[in-house]
Amino acid sequence: MDRRDRVAPVRHSTKRSPNATGVDPTQPALADIVYVVDDDDAVRAALQSLFESHKLAVACFRSAVDFLRYPRSDVSACLVLDLQMPGINGLELQRQLTEELTPPIVFISGRGDIPSTVKAIRGGAIEFLTKPLNPDALLAAVNAAFAKDRSVRESRAELCELKKRFTLLSPRERDVFPLIVEGFLNKEAAAILQIAEVTLQVHRSQIMRKMGAASFADLIRMATKLGIPPTTA
Repeated sequence: MDRRDRVAPVRHSTKRSPNATGVDPTQPALADIVYVVDDDDAVRAALQSLFESHKLAVACFRSAVDFLRYPRSDVSACLVLDLQMPGINGLELQRQLTEELTPPIVFISGRGDIPSTVKAIRGGAIEFLTKPLNPDALLAAVNAAFAKDRSVRESRAELCELKKRFTLLSPRERDVFPLIVEGFLNKEAAAILQIAEVTLQVHRSQIMRKMGAASFADLIRMATKLGIPPTTA
């Protein structure tokens, strides 16, 4: 590989904090952001220079603890994470982050390590790259991470909106919902609930309206996303 294709060290700015360099956490982030966690000062500086040269917001940390303490913005993000670090290493940080909202991870390492690579990928990492890093491969992995994070965020926002709509349903409408999405005819669902068919039709109409369903097929998709359990009737 040509040395010009590698991420080369650059001089660290003396104006930045040694624990978290890059974006100002007191200012709201409006665009995608790359978080870099690596205990090597030269690598952090080089990656910061690379990402900023591509107009990406970046925040760098020399340890997992510094990253965990950082007030992260609620925007699409990617975590570029070194595998081997003192204290909490990359895989340990990945495990700690599984229970919370965390950006997709791109692992970087100074050596090829197949067992660690397998663990990282099984843990959900986007990519595992070895140093010296190829800038094109790294940027491609970061862009893939952004795309995944946006998709996850969109799905999460959609589910949140569906749950909000579901809370608008009355207790009886919540009884009707699983019956109609399972395909019961109005008269069948009405018989199960021991209500008049015309009353069932009213509930069905209200469910469609409150859920914002454009069609019956749309309502079924909503029920699937909400995990509406099948009726025991």
